[in-house]
Amino acid sequence: MKKLSRRARVATGGAVIAAVAAGTFGTVSANASSASSAGAAPVANVKSGDTVTSSRLSVDAAAEAAQAALDAAEKENQKVTVAVVDRDGNTVVTLRGDGAGPQSYESAQRKAYTAVSWNAPTSELAQRLAQAPNLKDIPGTLFLAGGTPVAVKGAPVAGIGVAGAPSGDLDEKFAAAGVAALGH
Repeated sequence: MKKLSRRARVATGGAVIAAVAAGTFGTVSANASSASSAGAAPVANVKSGDTVTSSRLSVDAAAEAAQAALDAAEKENQKVTVAVVDRDGNTVVTLRGDGAGPQSYESAQRKAYTAVSWNAPTSELAQRLAQAPNLKDIPGTLFLAGGTPVAVKGAPVAGIGVAGAPSGDLDEKFAAAGVAALGH
């Protein structure tokens, strides 16, 4: 069998790559055009009054708040996890401190979610359980002290949850330090 020169190998490789690329492009183009022509959703011009705009905490601000809460806990030698969720309860940032227990991760997220959902500290919400014990049955919530909402003009934009300290009061104190860091 005859060896190909370097130039021939490069040319052959280039031709193979071009053929594969052309086949892939053709397949993608065919799929895109058939999808757009078959049952495409109509475009709607929605009236401006039919939409809403909501504020959200930026990732940088969420990270700053989480770090401030973790720093406050570490100053008191507490091993905690801090979670920051957005207005819809989606986790934006989670910081698990060195030595924090495995249960603290989920607890911090659930406290943050609960705080933003009701725009109230979870310590207050825990007290409401006496009048409405079924609140605890709402999925994803945790009615223990340690969650604090972040609000702009009274409207919740995020929640900060802390878990892992020996008391919910400490957890909530650290969450409040995270909120305070946002107001500097």
